[in-house]
Amino acid sequence: MKRFTTSDGLSLAYEDEGKGQPVLCLPGLTRNSRDFDLFAEQFSRDYRIIRLDFRGRGESAYDENFQNYHPAVEARDVVELLAHLGLEKTTIIGTSRGGIVAMVLAATAKQVLEGVVLVDIGPVIEREGLDEIAGYLGVTPKYKTVASAALAASLNRQARFPGVGADRWNWFFSNNWYDAEDGIRLRYDRKLRDAFLGAMEEAGELPDTWPLFDAFEGLPLALIHGENSDILSQATADEMRARRPDMMYASVPGRGHIPFLDEPECVELLRRFLGSLKK
Repeated sequence: MKRFTTSDGLSLAYEDEGKGQPVLCLPGLTRNSRDFDLFAEQFSRDYRIIRLDFRGRGESAYDENFQNYHPAVEARDVVELLAHLGLEKTTIIGTSRGGIVAMVLAATAKQVLEGVVLVDIGPVIEREGLDEIAGYLGVTPKYKTVASAALAASLNRQARFPGVGADRWNWFFSNNWYDAEDGIRLRYDRKLRDAFLGAMEEAGELPDTWPLFDAFEGLPLALIHGENSDILSQATADEMRARRPDMMYASVPGRGHIPFLDEPECVELLRRFLGSLKK
């Protein structure tokens, strides 16, 4: 992986492969660039795929001040990465937290955006999903190995991910965890939990973030929605489509939060959306 240093002195890791129109992939809250492996396999022949590990995740350095694990700071990191790469604009594929960062960029640095694909995220986040995140964030999984966790997921996640087997979950979990002699270790800073819980406590009732979504006005926009998502409700997706009738949309059956991006519905939308932006 390549690295660059932010204005506050943190070393962040990123992947940069392929040639052509740049596409910047921003992962979820605890996730990292490996989540876009399947996407990169299919699209790096036609596009320049850039994948960032946010601060405190993956191969990037941890921040001594956990309060910097915040979408506004992460948006600044994105702007600085683009400057480091000499890119004036990019298309963003933002998964969950990455989509929130894209919304912040639309409100604060719109000039760097060519277009945005939101992956299972919107301006309203369901409390059920937030409570689930609060239950596992920064907590060592109870399983002894990643493989045993994957096997369990293949059984107990059937309601939201029917038919997804242990091999796929092993790939997904291995991007975020790894096996050590004393059990599973996390590939992210545990202090993300402090930042997350602090933000929830400070916010109280969830704030109105529709203005952030509305900041996409005039930009090409697409939404990928996991049909069984506990983060993005169908009602919120419908309202997003009502506000942006031109927004490309794909509902992915048999997927919760988040789709893996190799599903036929995802691939078709991404090819259509990215193709529409080609110059």
